[in-house]
Amino acid sequence: MNREEFHVQVEGLWKRFGHRVVLRNVSFHVARGETVAIIGPSGAGKSTLLRCLNGLCPFDAGIVRIGPHVLRPGKRPAPFATLRLIRQRLGMVFQDFQLFPHLTALQNIIEAPIHVNQMPRKEAERRALALLARVGMADRGDAYPRELSGGQKQRVAIARALAMEPFGLLCDEITSALDPELKAEVLAVLEDLRRDGMTLILVTHELAFAQRVADRVIVLADGEIIEDGPPHQVFAAPEHPRTSRFLEQVAL
Repeated sequence: MNREEFHVQVEGLWKRFGHRVVLRNVSFHVARGETVAIIGPSGAGKSTLLRCLNGLCPFDAGIVRIGPHVLRPGKRPAPFATLRLIRQRLGMVFQDFQLFPHLTALQNIIEAPIHVNQMPRKEAERRALALLARVGMADRGDAYPRELSGGQKQRVAIARALAMEPFGLLCDEITSALDPELKAEVLAVLEDLRRDGMTLILVTHELAFAQRVADRVIVLADGEIIEDGPPHQVFAAPEHPRTSRFLEQVAL
């Protein structure tokens, strides 16, 4: 997959956990370089949707296309080699960081390039140091996760995802556990990536941020997309009553 081929296409996606339907007939498209914010009430299926996009969570019906690669329903949505290619080009940053606690920030970042991409260690370290500088962590490469604040951990997690040279990032509520000052640090990194043309799919409760930086906003409620449009339309003149109720509740 090259950068020009990269896009995300979801068609008729269904996901159940037992008898509970978590995603129902979800369809949308994200173009290369687009920033899409996914918002909605808790329990709407937002995090599950992100995990379906890179094969971390199997789904029951529908199709997911990541560039030329296709994920299909079932416990094994694609061959392992295809999943690896997808995850290299569509990185994911989690709410709880998921850093290896026994590795330094630098070691966390070089782990995948060395063991997955077979990159020489010196080259991986050189690139990791550049990524740490990019996210404002140039002086913390030798620090362990326990020595870092939440905002610093999240910036290391972003650098780790960028180390695989992805064309896009999935971000799952990556500021929800941070205080306002630390949130601002992490959101500034995302804005920088957006300016550089990175494709971003963000599950977020940071509505002001979504309104400012997103090209499109998708509203997910009860497992369904109820709104999909530019921020000014979704926030100022929502078409669905459920969107209006959600925005009113969040504004309280």
